[in-house]
Amino acid sequence: MASLGIKRKRVSKKNKLAWRKHSKVADVEQFLDEQWEEERLGAIEALPDDQLFVLDSKPDKATITTRQSKKLRATRPLKGFAALQPHTSVPDPIKKRNRVQTKEERKSDLVKKKELDDRRNGVLKLKEINAIAERRLYELKRDKKEKRGEFNKDVWSEEADSVLQNDPWAEKVTKVHNLRNTGVPVKNRPIKSKSLLQVIEPPHPGTSYNPSFKDHQDLLRTVAQEETKIIKEEKHLDRVTRQMFRRVTSNKKDSEWMVEMSQGMTNKEEKEIKEEPEDLDKISINPPVQNKKKSVQQRRKQREQLTLENQLRAKKLDKKKIGDIHTIKVLEKDLQKLAKKQEKLREVRKIRAEKNKLKPKVLSSTKFEDYGPDFQMGQDIAGNLRSMKKEGNLLSDRFKSLQKRNILEPSKRAHYKKPKVKKYTKPGHKDDWETTVARRKITSK
Repeated sequence: MASLGIKRKRVSKKNKLAWRKHSKVADVEQFLDEQWEEERLGAIEALPDDQLFVLDSKPDKATITTRQSKKLRATRPLKGFAALQPHTSVPDPIKKRNRVQTKEERKSDLVKKKELDDRRNGVLKLKEINAIAERRLYELKRDKKEKRGEFNKDVWSEEADSVLQNDPWAEKVTKVHNLRNTGVPVKNRPIKSKSLLQVIEPPHPGTSYNPSFKDHQDLLRTVAQEETKIIKEEKHLDRVTRQMFRRVTSNKKDSEWMVEMSQGMTNKEEKEIKEEPEDLDKISINPPVQNKKKSVQQRRKQREQLTLENQLRAKKLDKKKIGDIHTIKVLEKDLQKLAKKQEKLREVRKIRAEKNKLKPKVLSSTKFEDYGPDFQMGQDIAGNLRSMKKEGNLLSDRFKSLQKRNILEPSKRAHYKKPKVKKYTKPGHKDDWETTVARRKITSK
């Protein structure tokens, strides 16, 4: 190192920290960095001309086409792959480094020979067969594809929709916008109504402000029938609930309760009578048992009795079989009756199902209640619009119509019970403050 004319101080440099502090090694570090860079990238003097200078073979950006630019991009290595390549000329210190072999390198010679023979004989793998089929589909689609500016097809026609449904290249989102297995688009699809009832039902002619006598009487008759049904149901509920129990006074109820609870209790005289005890010696708790064996005669009679019972059982079974043969006609009649009964039940169920189609479905725990048609009595009919009385509510009518057509679920109006707040009046806010609180304070002083 050449001296720069600066007088150095005599300082201790025995440890590394002091040596670095009082020594100038910048030029040495710069020299070493240059040497390492030449080792890593190579010395410029030693590099040949083909590595120092590159011929510009790329065309000008103004004259290049999109197809040519795609080809150029295909020849370039990927950025992620280029980062993995060695970017130094320093040799690898490990001469024999383990490397994962590729799939082709791991294949044996026999497998390679077999695959080559299969390819020559036309035997292909499933992956290759699928690739060929997809390539053909792509070529067909490319041939059928219209060029820019040509409009030879009606996109909304039924044929185009059917082709779209069978097209394997069409996306699922595109197919959803058409009816399944048909070519009808969503815009032409009929909307399924939630009920068979009309959105706005025509009113009864008897509800008019100037109805005919017959129409008004028909309306009153239908209203009266509905009212009688309601009254009959209320009477039935009253009969099976309230009228089942008799009404008694509280005193009579207490007396009956005393009589009922004292059932089975004995009188004092009966308690004093004592039963005479029985003689326990005469009663045998466990009588003696003797092991008496059956004789040969008893065993023979027992066997004969068993065989006789078996014979009688077999005769009864044969007799029952003969009786069952004679009862075939009776069984046939019963089956015919059962078939007729089932047929009638089917007809009743069909009629009931037809009626239930017009009824609202059960959508909640609250039962749907129809207000019925609006009506006026004969003396209330005005006959003209000027003096007509208002009946019904348009908002409630539309709300009930939505419930009847299963669009809204039937519900009840929520009533919240207000809690009872206990109020207190402060002594200073009482009306008679001067006579109560103030007087009490004066006397206490």
